[in-house]
This record gives sequence, C-alpha cells and structure tokens, in this order.
Amino acid sequence: MKKLILAAVIILSCFTFKNASAQLHFSVGVNIGAQPEWGPVGYDHADYYYMPDIGAYYDINAHQYIYLENNVWVHRGYLPDRYHNYDMYHGYKVVINNNRNPWLRDGYYRNHYAGFRGRHDQGVIRDAHDNHYANHWHGDDGRRDWGHGGYGDHGNGGDHGHDGDHGHDH
Repeated sequence: MKKLILAAVIILSCFTFKNASAQLHFSVGVNIGAQPEWGPVGYDHADYYYMPDIGAYYDINAHQYIYLENNVWVHRGYLPDRYHNYDMYHGYKVVINNNRNPWLRDGYYRNHYAGFRGRHDQGVIRDAHDNHYANHWHGDDGRRDWGHGGYGDHGNGGDHGHDGDHGHDH
C-alpha cells in the first residue's frame, strides 16, 4: 500500500511539474501585455527595443530605458531631458531578442541599424486594430511629464526591424 501511495505521489508531482513548466513557457514566450503602446506591432514577444535616433534601449519587462549618462549605462524609468523632443510613437524601434544586455554591444547595434535613423513609418501597438493587442500594457502611454520622467507625443506608421532578422522589413 505504501508503494502504491508513493507511486501516486510521484506521478502527481510529475504532472504538476509539467503543467507549471508549460505555464512558465507561455508567460515567457508571449509578452504582448508588457509592451508599451508606442512599441512596434508584429511581435508576440520582445525583450528590448533599440532606438537608433537616440542610441538608447528600452527593457520591456522592467519598463526601463537604458542610455549613456557620463559614459556609464544607466537604467531609468524615464529618458533624460536631452531627449525631451523625442517622439516615441514616431521614432523607429528595433526589436532585440536573445541578447541579455544589448547595450554592451552598442557599437554593433549603432552601426547595424544606422539606416533606420530618421525613419517614422513604423506601426505602433496603440494604433493596431489586431485583437491580440487588446490587453496590452497601458502604463507607458507616451505622454511626457518632464518633472516626473517620460517621453514624446503621438503618431502612427508602417513596418519594423527585428534583431532576429537583422532589421529587414516585414
């Protein structure tokens, strides 16, 4: 009887572990809800955005910008005053996945995506009519309050770059 109970416990724990593993995979694999309204359309998952116009990064899951300040990469919930005219809705964002700290390879991203500077034709989540964006994160709405951090104004656009496909348009 003890062996039967032990076997049942082991089997149940295997199912529980497998179920938890499947749930974890889903939450890591899809993060549309974490992406800000000004993020580019077309991605079920994105880790970071690189913004070629200003040479800064955005950590989607931490909701933080990464940029150089006094030659040190800083992580903040806002952009510095020097970017007060930057428009997150019109500015081009390159999606970066599978690179834990992309700013440490800044030279690569700066050179590789230099051709995307000044582009303002990228569609953003806020303007998407696709139902899978219906419940995206609304906390980062693109309104700038310089006393409390934030960024630019509003816009719309067309296509997007992606680190996995080397920035080619879709």
